[in-house]
Amino acid sequence: MFEAQFQTFEEPEGGVALAARLSAFREELLRRQLTGFVIPRADSQQNEYVPPSDERLAWLTGFTGSAGLAIVLTGQAAVFVDGRYTLQAAKQVDATAWTVESLIEPPPETWLAGHLKPGDRLGFDPWLHTSAAAERLTRACEKAGAELVAVEGNPVDSIWADQPAPPLGPVKIHPLQFAGESESDKLTRIRKEIAKLAVDALVLSDSHAVAWTFNIRGADVAHTPLPLSYALVPKDGRPTIFIDHRKLSNSVRDHLEKNATVEEPDALMPRLADLARTKAAIGLDAATAAEALSRSIAAEGGKPVRLSDPVALLKAVKNSAEIAGTRAAHKRDGAALARFLAWIDREAPSGKLTEIDAVEALETFRRDTGALKDVSFPTISGTGPNGAIVHYRVTRKSNRRIMPGDLLLIDSGAQYEDGTTDVTRTIAIGEPTAEMRDRFTRVLRGHIAIARAAFPDGTSGAQIDVLARQFLWQAGIDFEHGTGHGVGSYLSVHEGPARISKLGTTSLKRSMILSNEPGYYKTDAFGIRIENLELVIEKIIDGAEKPMNGFETLTLAPIDRRLINAHRISKQELAWINAYHARVREEIRPLLDEATKVWLDAATEPLVNST
Repeated sequence: MFEAQFQTFEEPEGGVALAARLSAFREELLRRQLTGFVIPRADSQQNEYVPPSDERLAWLTGFTGSAGLAIVLTGQAAVFVDGRYTLQAAKQVDATAWTVESLIEPPPETWLAGHLKPGDRLGFDPWLHTSAAAERLTRACEKAGAELVAVEGNPVDSIWADQPAPPLGPVKIHPLQFAGESESDKLTRIRKEIAKLAVDALVLSDSHAVAWTFNIRGADVAHTPLPLSYALVPKDGRPTIFIDHRKLSNSVRDHLEKNATVEEPDALMPRLADLARTKAAIGLDAATAAEALSRSIAAEGGKPVRLSDPVALLKAVKNSAEIAGTRAAHKRDGAALARFLAWIDREAPSGKLTEIDAVEALETFRRDTGALKDVSFPTISGTGPNGAIVHYRVTRKSNRRIMPGDLLLIDSGAQYEDGTTDVTRTIAIGEPTAEMRDRFTRVLRGHIAIARAAFPDGTSGAQIDVLARQFLWQAGIDFEHGTGHGVGSYLSVHEGPARISKLGTTSLKRSMILSNEPGYYKTDAFGIRIENLELVIEKIIDGAEKPMNGFETLTLAPIDRRLINAHRISKQELAWINAYHARVREEIRPLLDEATKVWLDAATEPLVNST
């Protein structure tokens, strides 16, 4: 059952244990006649949250971020992370054994080309890399005169004596009242996309796509109700789902068998081989399909066709039931957040609360709704310098007291059966400094610019990303993460293909849900982020010569007025803040106890004195 559990706050293993693992790993590579190996933070479907059995990167290096990669050579070892995790990796990784390098610019392949020697044999697990990633590794090896070797059986697994077993979370039917569309109707739409792609069959290598298509949810990974599975959808005929039968009750099996054949996971490769022998063109999602799938199809005479899984875009555009569900979920979540924010304002100035106290309290308020299934990701609760770590995760060792003069950054979300939430608030504990208020106001103005944006139909996230950064850039500062990501419907809190970022090339379509979360982070001092979820809607503009879109804000939670410099915002921005707070008050006040109502009224009072 996918049910809420409190987070754990244990520190990853380190020191002697990790040193011994690295030594044993190098011995295993020597036994296999390899001079190096690549360890991505990935499972066979490139999921963001992977089961404990696939946490190879964390087990070997101590780095626990959701994105990264390690390369171990005979004499060097490096961990590669993006800008979100630079500070975290520096704290978690043993600097005497590993260097911390960039995952983006320059990429790991550049490091490889400079460290590999002619004749070296670099190993990789083809189940943990996409075909594009394998091609990049091949080019890096060729530059150095080395060889890339696909291994059978991951060498990390060979030395991981207490590696957890793969998960067997029970699968549940996602009711039509929340899904909003039957499986047969979804399959009809998917087959139309397959026809456009001119392939004979499509492999759904993303478990989210399988869950959405067949209206099921599961419990195989943390924070996302995901049943790990594959599906094969032919252009004509009955699809097949590949899933461990031990996860299925009789009723769930009956549900699935109405529209598909159900087989065990180990039947996938033989079925693909049979299809490939007919010279079939088989579509593989470039973002999630393992290189092992492509190799197998090609070896049997088929044509692996790399493409963008059309289900990702179908899933991203929410239907009316999903939109109604997310609105209900955000109202419920907003009431829980109000209770939490009122509690923080009442208790934190004493200096007795810690970051962990804040996490546990917020999860308790959400649990008290009676509808919480799980948090949608590990809550980020960072005060003072910990707030400057973009994806900080508090442990018992790092846990700080929340003190007067601090900023508390709390980024959290919930999984409800009718919707998924994600919200960040930055809270002043006591009197904020002038610098804090200036930075907060700049972040807020960028947030409002996105929320108020009007843009032609077909606009991509990259085209509006600058709106969130403009006021920070005026002060010579920026933030090293995207402005927004897509959000699923009781699925992943981080959903593609659309996003608001410098790399967001997908058009923002009506009924997509995206986050709006600009920030600012001063190393060793404080962090600021303001995040709401936004629904893409039609925007009516008098005299418009083309269809226009905008956003409807879904999140309902006060923004800390104490951190806003009302003299530095425009009249339009002031009007937006006051209208937003009036709406928050109207929608969630009836759900609150009397004491929290009093707090909410004060927290949403209109701002004045803007110039």
